[in-house]
Amino acid sequence: MAAGTQLAGHGETIDLQQQVARLQALLEASRQVHSTTHEREVLESVLRIVVRELEMDGALFPGTGLSFGVPAEPEASESALRLSLEDRDGKQMTELVVLPPEGRALTLYEADFLEGLALQAAVALENARNHKRNLEFARLQQDLEAARQIQRSLLPQHLPEIPGYSVGFRSDTCYEVGGDYLDIVAQPDGSLLMVVADVAGKGLASAIMSTGFRAAFRGIAATGLPLDELATRLNQHHWSDGEEARRKYVTAIFLRLHPEAGEIEVVNAGHNPGFLFEPGAAPRQFDAAGTPLGLLPGMRYTSERAPLRAGGRLLFYTDGLTEVFRGDEEFGPERLLHQFSTCSSTNADGILDALWTAITEFSEGSPQGDDMTALALCRGTEMPA
Repeated sequence: MAAGTQLAGHGETIDLQQQVARLQALLEASRQVHSTTHEREVLESVLRIVVRELEMDGALFPGTGLSFGVPAEPEASESALRLSLEDRDGKQMTELVVLPPEGRALTLYEADFLEGLALQAAVALENARNHKRNLEFARLQQDLEAARQIQRSLLPQHLPEIPGYSVGFRSDTCYEVGGDYLDIVAQPDGSLLMVVADVAGKGLASAIMSTGFRAAFRGIAATGLPLDELATRLNQHHWSDGEEARRKYVTAIFLRLHPEAGEIEVVNAGHNPGFLFEPGAAPRQFDAAGTPLGLLPGMRYTSERAPLRAGGRLLFYTDGLTEVFRGDEEFGPERLLHQFSTCSSTNADGILDALWTAITEFSEGSPQGDDMTALALCRGTEMPA
């Protein structure tokens, strides 16, 4: 008699010829269940193999609505064979229930084949689910990349040329999109209105709110309102947008530059202090004159005026620049002010480059933890005639 193999729990043996036939059949079944990356098609393929090729009375995956030869949820049967389909971590993904032909038990060949089929089905099912997740992730990445490009396009695309001044900005998001906002808007009277703002939080929700804030800011800025009234209107507008908007309150610092007069006007709505540095004078800070926008209704804001003399420089920034860590040590506003006031560059872009270099060196390559945005404004030492 040919050599055979006996499986635990069965008194039968499978001879060598039967083993070869079983492996060939299992190989073909495996090819079928692995031929698709769609979860439903994997399960349907398994059911067809069980019923048509093994000639079982029926098979199903409970809770999925998928069955072959029996109702989707048949009455419990004592003769039913239940096979768990588990992922690589041993967690059950689903269960294959097989109803053998009425009046007889499964043969050793059938039971062995079903166990092998269940193992292959589990691998195919996990691969299908991973494939689906990968496709969803790829679509999400495409959407986020499109959102990133849109958000970048909403930043000033062309900086104004102001005789005797240089202005520059830099904005780097922590994720694909972020909640920082910066804008520069020319006013009918020849002044320039600038803003640096930070929506609470970061990521997609903050980016959506930032876009809404931009629309409101530009709409109100077009009316030519005084700076303090503009902040007051924006606060009330944000508050009236509802509870979800209030959770995403906005800190903002506004600047109106009168180039010919060499004068600036600043309103700080719950934002980081703005820095003004002039040679031979102590640095000046523009601290918050009120709460963040949208946090409380009916808030009023006040403005500060100051000259921007030849050689003077101004810096507005979001807290992503100061909340950079090296271990437990924070970069902090004091270090930022020191780097800003001692920078040897005399133009806005050069100052921003120096600040980003200092922050990067301080962090020692640590990943960026928050959105980082800054606006620099410098007045030249030689003024145009």
